Amino acid sequence: MKPTFSVIAPVYNEEPVLPALYERIHAVMEGVGEPWELVLVDDGSRDRSAAVIAELHQKDGRVKGLSFSRNFGFQEAVTAGMDYAQGQAVILTDADLQDPPEVIPEMIAKWREGYDVVYGVRSEREGETWFKLATAKLFYRIIHRITSVNIPLDTGDFRLMDRRVVDALGQMRERNRFLRGMVPWVGFRQTGVYFKRAPRYAGEAKYSSVRRMVKFAMNAITSFSYVPLQLATFLGFIIAVLAGLAILTVVLLRLFGPHDPLVGQATTLVAVLFLGGVQLISLGIIGEYLGRIYDEVKGRPLYLVQQQWGFDDPSTDVPPAGDSA
Repeated sequence: MKPTFSVIAPVYNEEPVLPALYERIHAVMEGVGEPWELVLVDDGSRDRSAAVIAELHQKDGRVKGLSFSRNFGFQEAVTAGMDYAQGQAVILTDADLQDPPEVIPEMIAKWREGYDVVYGVRSEREGETWFKLATAKLFYRIIHRITSVNIPLDTGDFRLMDRRVVDALGQMRERNRFLRGMVPWVGFRQTGVYFKRAPRYAGEAKYSSVRRMVKFAMNAITSFSYVPLQLATFLGFIIAVLAGLAILTVVLLRLFGPHDPLVGQATTLVAVLFLGGVQLISLGIIGEYLGRIYDEVKGRPLYLVQQQWGFDDPSTDVPPAGDSA
């Protein structure tokens, strides 16, 4: 019998968290009273996360697992979970228990009302630095304004999706993935439920470094917006106008002024460096988009599965070709 609900949690070095995650998911889903499964996707962890997943599967067959051949990334791990999940509704959650499983019944209630996507909206975020809170708030408001899809403010990947939404996302095999934008893009009826985001249960945050946050933001912007390219074009026009005015100013000064205040190597050097900087920034923006095209053209699989637990049943659907080893 296929489960009604599939709970997906990507795992990367979460060995101390997994037993608690299972216990809380188990308690919540047993209270729902319908068939369920927990799909844990090990994204190339360096600790014993894969072994713990295997142990949980031996303890409870409803716990199923995948282990990647290496670290492919959070978005790819979520994608693999959706590829293998069998539920009529799929629930995405973080393994670190910052997304409280106790909110899931509220999401299910909204799903039964007819909503296809029920996303969690963070009303509070405990245990995070002011820098993380400020940059996250800024990021969500920028992405909301410049993208072509209506991405809800202050939402993460914690959400429930109907099977037809999951199937629609399964057709989108783009390499540089931003699921928080892809889900609103597919449409369907969507609503939110508010929750208080808890501190991490154990371990270290995976998106704590500035480099990771910048990479995540760049992926989001370039996946759903042409605004950086348009800004480069706009900047080019502005500089061209300023250059035209500067030329006119120099001509007038030479014709009518007693002396030319713009003569000198310093002025020339500043102008050259400024224009060179603008050109390099514009080339960098173009390069970001070109690099994503290059990734798509190569056509490599999104992930490779090294081990799996609980998916050996012949009745289990086979994931998309090229995405498993």
